[in-house]
This record gives sequence, C-alpha cells and structure tokens, in this order.
Amino acid sequence: MDKHIQYKENNPIDVETLTELYKSVGWTAYSDHPEIMEKILSGALHYISAWSGDKLVGLIRTIGDGCYILYIQDILVHPDYHRRGIGTELINRILEQAKDIRQIVLTTDNSEKTKAFYKSVGLYTLEERNSVGFTN
Repeated sequence: MDKHIQYKENNPIDVETLTELYKSVGWTAYSDHPEIMEKILSGALHYISAWSGDKLVGLIRTIGDGCYILYIQDILVHPDYHRRGIGTELINRILEQAKDIRQIVLTTDNSEKTKAFYKSVGLYTLEERNSVGFTN
C-alpha cells in the first residue's frame, strides 16, 4: 500500500474534481453528464476516496440498504496511480465495513485482468456461487 495516499470517508468532493477522476478512466457515461456527476455522491450509501495531496486518485462508491445488500457501484483509480494497491485498499475497507451484510454485489467488465483483480480481494463470480445475474 502506498503510504502517501490518504483515505477519506464520505468527505465532500467538488464536481469538477470528481469529473476529472471519472474522465481519467474514460467513464464518459458519467463524466459527459454534469447533472449525473452532481448527484452520484449524495445518492451513495457510502464512499471512500483516495487522495495524493490534494489530487483525487481513487474512489469506491456503494449503494444499498445498509443491512442486507450492498452494491459496489463504482471503483476507480486514476491510471497514473495504478499498481500501487489503492484499488485493493478501497475494496478491503468497504468489505471490512460490510462484513455483516449478506449480499455484496459488483458488476464489471468481463476481462481476465478484471476477474483476477476481484478474485484477489476475495470476491467470486456469480457462476462460482452457483448463481446467475440479469440486466436489461
């Protein structure tokens, strides 16, 4: 873990700073819509941000009911800060806080790199849990 990174829980983040992080990873479905960017943190159940000085370099955002289901909606790390343990630390902090929640769900890209990362932090594919997911 990078000792120079500071983690903050539910701290205010201005829309411009947040948008810069989402743009850095190419998530234009968010960043191209200021009206979405203005609402995503206020609609979150919980979020943890990662900072290098005054630069936002990572974020994990969850939604859910706080007792039975937790959905990890977003986890992103600025490309300049990949491979420093930031994503792992963000996931670990959320999983520790959610240890009593029965269902933790995350939907992501179906790539070997992505699957390897999430498996490395103790998550399983739906198939491995003898489950199936549906979307529209």
